[in-house]
Amino acid sequence: MFHIVLYQPEIPPNTGNIIRLCANSGARLHLIHPLAFRLRDKQLRRAGLDYSDLTEVSEYDSLQAFMDAVRPSRLYALSTRGSRSYADVHYQPQDAILFGPETRGLPTDVLARFDDSDILRIPMHPGNRSLNLSNAVAITLYEAWRQQGFPGGG
Repeated sequence: MFHIVLYQPEIPPNTGNIIRLCANSGARLHLIHPLAFRLRDKQLRRAGLDYSDLTEVSEYDSLQAFMDAVRPSRLYALSTRGSRSYADVHYQPQDAILFGPETRGLPTDVLARFDDSDILRIPMHPGNRSLNLSNAVAITLYEAWRQQGFPGGG
């Protein structure tokens, strides 16, 4: 269905929560190295519970390696610097959504690869910095899945 891509994630419980989220929504999870933790990290396993067996998690040395291997139909980047709301996109199966590391977001050189219309934001009150990574993924992924009519959901 959808591809969730985490670029250099830093906090194991966030990735664990996202593993659980992907398992429950049918999305595939892709991790771009370097990771700030090991996938066997105790905190990651605790947050992901036993859901890691219920979703596909793949790792890549670079964003380009992900693109070459998966060839998503479209790639969107989530950033507080985006000008287009995530809710204004008409998502399609096989779209990929890229999220940056928790403490710094997507780097400028990564964002430079995108057209402005493909850099999305989640609206927030002025003056706030960002949302928690797993919350941002949940908001965006569930909107994309909702648009498809929640296929496979019970």
